[in-house]
Amino acid sequence: MDLRRLRFLREFEVRGTLGAVATALGYSPSAISQQLAILEREVGATLLEKAGRGVRLTDAGRILASHAVVLLAAADAAAADLAAQTDSVRGTVRASGLQSAARRLLVPAVARLAAPYPGIRAEVREMEVEDALPELRLGSVDLLISDEYDGHPRPRPAGLRFTLLHTEPLKLVLPAAHPLAAGGGPVPIAALRDEVWAASETGSGHHTMVIGTCRSLGGFDPDLRHRCYDAEVQLELIRRTGAVGLLPALALPAADPAVACRDVAEKRLFRRLFVVTREGPGAPALTTFLSALRDVATLLGDPQREADPGDAPRGRADA
Repeated sequence: MDLRRLRFLREFEVRGTLGAVATALGYSPSAISQQLAILEREVGATLLEKAGRGVRLTDAGRILASHAVVLLAAADAAAADLAAQTDSVRGTVRASGLQSAARRLLVPAVARLAAPYPGIRAEVREMEVEDALPELRLGSVDLLISDEYDGHPRPRPAGLRFTLLHTEPLKLVLPAAHPLAAGGGPVPIAALRDEVWAASETGSGHHTMVIGTCRSLGGFDPDLRHRCYDAEVQLELIRRTGAVGLLPALALPAADPAVACRDVAEKRLFRRLFVVTREGPGAPALTTFLSALRDVATLLGDPQREADPGDAPRGRADA
């Protein structure tokens, strides 16, 4: 059995349509269909059957797809072991993360590796966690940076390793001319009941956090009129339209006279960033990239631990 065709089958099991597999892997749907037809001849079993206008896996297809997971993982482990025998670190690392993490963590890590490790090809994609997790499990992404807000834990899918990378405070962001921005002190969430809010799209961790924070600390549902993943767009809405927001420190500009960043009065809120990888031994290139990523995160510091060591998370870094 050809491992590449097994990967196509595994992709189809997860994505559900030939078109989705083709888009993800850069092939045409007809090419994917042809490769799966060859796989059927190789194994002597029907793997796909008609289902309305599309196709679905047969029982044999589901059985082989489950074995494909094991076989593909074994092939990856073999490649990692062979790479470890070479004198120089070489290989491709495909990293993804949400915007602020890509800008402040992934890009500096790539730059840090360029001179000492010319054999590492690092590829960076900005992706929301909800989109990146399936890609990581399928193997088209090697690591991602996931976020998690206080009171809003994310699921931990089996087969993935979550390691705490960085902790940062959340700040209320107001137009500089807003009455509550004067004085520089903390601002109560409850005082922003009548404001227009900007946040990420519905279904994102940030969107859920903003609504949950307004409800739990302020006792109201925010007028969440503006929704976009791009933190720069959210900041522009705050600057130009008078909206307010609640953003992590890495997403904030170093200095901007048009906006005011204030602490939340009711309680300190934090976002935690995790680096997520597949379980099992990683290739030397991935291990080297992760080391550079940890170095970059160390330079950013840990505001939660610095503010109050007693409040910092304790125990294992892996979750």
